[in-house]
Amino acid sequence: VQLQASGGGLVQAGGSLKLSCAASGAIARIDDMRWYRQTPGNEPEPLVTVSRSGEARNAADFVKGRFTVSRDNAKNTMYLQMNNLKPEDTAVYLCHASILQPSAHSYRTYWGQGTLVTVSS
Repeated sequence: VQLQASGGGLVQAGGSLKLSCAASGAIARIDDMRWYRQTPGNEPEPLVTVSRSGEARNAADFVKGRFTVSRDNAKNTMYLQMNNLKPEDTAVYLCHASILQPSAHSYRTYWGQGTLVTVSS
């Protein structure tokens, strides 16, 4: 199983980006998916969780009103629509998921490679 985040890039303050996190491989079911972000020298910071039903949970205060999480279960993909970006949003954005493989009896958690978002002032 692999998770791959994409969609990052350079954007001016006030702009928007939409990130994707796609899971691939032998997958029976994906439970919660999460977005994190990380800046140099710091631990990953949790942004928001999206349940299998699409319910957003545990959103950080700075996410509310600017970022929207969604997912497409048929594509095993999660999205993060980010609006009104600020320079302090500059970070590597990482995704995380709880995945059940066809031959497994329990879920395992996986981290994806991140995608860099740079917001210029």
